[in-house]
Amino acid sequence: MADLTNPLDGFSITRDDFDYVGTDLQRPECILAEPDGTLWSADARGGVMRIAADGTQRLITQSAALAGLTSDNVGSRLVDGTLPNGLAFDREGDFLVSNFGTDRLEHMMRDGRTTPIFETLDGGPIGKVNFVCRDSQDRVWVTVSTKAHDWRRQMTPEVEDGQLLLYADGKLRVVADGLRFANECKLDAAEEYIYVAQTCGRNILRFRIQEDGSLAGREVYGPQDHGRFIDGIAFDSFGNLWGTYIFTDGIFAITPERDVRILFEDSTQEEIERFDRRFRAGTVDMDLMLSMGGPVATWCASVTFGGPGLRDVYVGSLRQTRLPHFQSPVAGLPLVHWSEMAGR
Repeated sequence: MADLTNPLDGFSITRDDFDYVGTDLQRPECILAEPDGTLWSADARGGVMRIAADGTQRLITQSAALAGLTSDNVGSRLVDGTLPNGLAFDREGDFLVSNFGTDRLEHMMRDGRTTPIFETLDGGPIGKVNFVCRDSQDRVWVTVSTKAHDWRRQMTPEVEDGQLLLYADGKLRVVADGLRFANECKLDAAEEYIYVAQTCGRNILRFRIQEDGSLAGREVYGPQDHGRFIDGIAFDSFGNLWGTYIFTDGIFAITPERDVRILFEDSTQEEIERFDRRFRAGTVDMDLMLSMGGPVATWCASVTFGGPGLRDVYVGSLRQTRLPHFQSPVAGLPLVHWSEMAGR
């Protein structure tokens, strides 16, 4: 009989377990890994940073016009201009970019040439396009956190204007509505379900994917309320769903039995409780957010499995200038691009 022992049994991480790669990064929220060891991180200067396996790096910006939209003000950088946020590879190895600043999904070539894929929905603004992932059928799933441009005003328990969009066969449609600041989305190994992190719902939703791409069976996966904002999620090969807590920074995993395990804690209990009180009162503001965040991956935003055996875990963030990484006891679930690139 196969050993069903969870590789995360007894596993935890301390600050001393992290190494770092990259320098002078700006808002490296999302990270993509290639089989040859190359890393790509989203960059607030309007593009992506390529970090080669030997550590050398090169910034590729979308265009001078887009790059000129960046600001030196921390608050403005989180709202205005170009903010490449979520990244995915297309079949050719170029980038799908969910741009949190221009409010659109973009296609970016490896030389920086960028064209919008879509920037309106049913003739109107889309809202804050947050994350993008692609499945084996070449369908593209996109989260919209909120319809409001200044997302900072939407960090309350009441706002439920997020959406999950599906882009397939040249058409864009809403497949889930009423989401509470939708953030990262990921598919399971069989592509039977799609999972969506609700930052202001403080939980993860799961939907069964129908043959036509529509969704059914909406349910909360794991706790109804983690008591903390959730940002990024990623599966490992055992079926654990890893995730990040943002502002009250930490890394957790939900087991296949839907139990939560805290793998890394980079916030104090006092910070967690203070942020929780302010959120419940509807008084989260930029001053509060800027006062939060641990030193390892400040405003911890994502986890990405990479390396030859997919056991290197890279942590994306909004306010670090390098990428923390550590060794996992279990391989990550390969994203759809992994086998495509490995065969080239």
